[in-house]
Amino acid sequence: MSAAPWFEDFEQASLQVNGVEVFARFGGRRDAQPLLLLHGFPQTHAIWHRMARQLKNEYYLVMPDLRGYGDSAKPPGLADHANYSKRAMAQDMVELMSRLAFDRFLLCGHDRGGRVAHRLALDHPARVRKLCVIDIAPTLDMYEATDMAFARYYHHWFHLIQPQPLPETMIGGDPRAYLRMFGGWGAGNSYLEPQALAEYERCFCRPESIHSACEDYRASAGIDLDHDRESRATGQKIGCDLLVLWGSNGVIEKLFKPLALWQAQCAGRVFGERMPCGHFVPEELHLETAKRLRTFFG
Repeated sequence: MSAAPWFEDFEQASLQVNGVEVFARFGGRRDAQPLLLLHGFPQTHAIWHRMARQLKNEYYLVMPDLRGYGDSAKPPGLADHANYSKRAMAQDMVELMSRLAFDRFLLCGHDRGGRVAHRLALDHPARVRKLCVIDIAPTLDMYEATDMAFARYYHHWFHLIQPQPLPETMIGGDPRAYLRMFGGWGAGNSYLEPQALAEYERCFCRPESIHSACEDYRASAGIDLDHDRESRATGQKIGCDLLVLWGSNGVIEKLFKPLALWQAQCAGRVFGERMPCGHFVPEELHLETAKRLRTFFG
């Protein structure tokens, strides 16, 4: 991937971790706290491009593409989808940070990246100093509360989990149109830079990328729920302080009580704030989001 102007001060590398190759950009203040930023669907690390410019002088930023996304590896899904479980993705990230010589780090995830971050904080509590999740409620709570309203808003959850090759074939007929309709990325979305949209299209509109995205969601509707139920049955909770941000115009606000749901899953202090935007908080309100992270992370 060629360096976009926003990332010209950052290094990039593809590193072998946990049996897969993960692409990442990293840079900023080397003597500062490391901050791992995890993107969601259907995007890449490029969602952080505006915030990176705001935070690079205060943190050492690590911005990977999750397995199955961007320029990271996209292995075929296993029968039980375990290689796209949030546990596997979290292990990727822990090993990535070890490769970069960071034992402990700050962690922030948006959308699917927030779900990976949640599992990382549960499986590797000693590695995470503080955690921020953006515009999600816990996966198990969301699935268990499924009703007609949720199914209408989050129809993609139930489409993408269908057995292959049904969703892959349907999306593959016109992946660019699917991507733009899914994100609402049409005319008038001034918060989305053309370069970012072009990057998302480059990475998503490939058969292996579509398959990997489906596998991510298939894992969330199966093996991830098993892992979440096991964690709750043993009383396992997030051990560090937690910041929850969500958009006032999004589905999380409409259908869930995100702060209360996360408070129930965290043994540390929990802070939360409703942001005046939709789902893509880091791009829609990058200045405000960067400010919240500075205040919380220190």
